[in-house]
Amino acid sequence: MYKGVISVEAVDNYKLFLCFDNGEKKIFDAKPILSYGRFKELTDLNLFKKVRVSFDTVEWENGLDLDPEYLYAKSKIVIQKPT
Repeated sequence: MYKGVISVEAVDNYKLFLCFDNGEKKIFDAKPILSYGRFKELTDLNLFKKVRVSFDTVEWENGLDLDPEYLYAKSKIVIQKPT
């Protein structure tokens, strides 16, 4: 079943704290994608932290987004938000 993102918060070390519509909370480590194409722009920490939910996934001010299925598959389940 398709999982959509309902909330996102940038946390330390280029990670995203994600809440999905199935109730799962997960951490996505964005560092591995920051060396590809326009994703290099997100190495600017100020820009990276301006992530938001757009429809059912995440998007940044520069128009970059990630597929929610990719986020779900590549993130790790957590019980609480890291500090």
